[in-house]
Amino acid sequence: MARHAGSVLVDTMTIIDTHKAGTWRALSGGYSVETVKDCIIETQTGYQKRKPEENIDAVQLQKELKAVHEVTELERANVLLNSDGIALDYGEESLWAHALTRQDAWVLCGPDKASLRFGVRMKCRDRMISLERLLNDAGFNPKKLDEKHTTKWLDRVLGEFVLDESMKTS
Repeated sequence: MARHAGSVLVDTMTIIDTHKAGTWRALSGGYSVETVKDCIIETQTGYQKRKPEENIDAVQLQKELKAVHEVTELERANVLLNSDGIALDYGEESLWAHALTRQDAWVLCGPDKASLRFGVRMKCRDRMISLERLLNDAGFNPKKLDEKHTTKWLDRVLGEFVLDESMKTS
């Protein structure tokens, strides 16, 4: 499959994990990476538990992103109406609220299972992509990624959620 040329929406976990693994520059340099303001805020929580070198400078992060989007309460309401039984955290809720308003060729990179389940429910399975795939397509071969960022893991989890969601509608 060809390398994705559109926007890449990232969640908080992807931002934090790429900074920890030293792959942020490869991701943000290889793609038009975007997120929402609430995910930026979430990158700053819990900093007390991180090693100083793992802290993320919010100002620098925003400079390295193509865009940081605000989300309206009306956009968030669409997610809340469709997320029955799925416990999205606030950042993911905001990211999906923004994503569902877009008309362009975006993909979403984020390994949170609640977010993935919501994406399947919203018929966006083909818009979810692993960090491993993005980095490989950008010509960067990370030495070791957490399993949750691999294509194999993503495909397995999405497959399970497709089955689960189809059973609910049957």
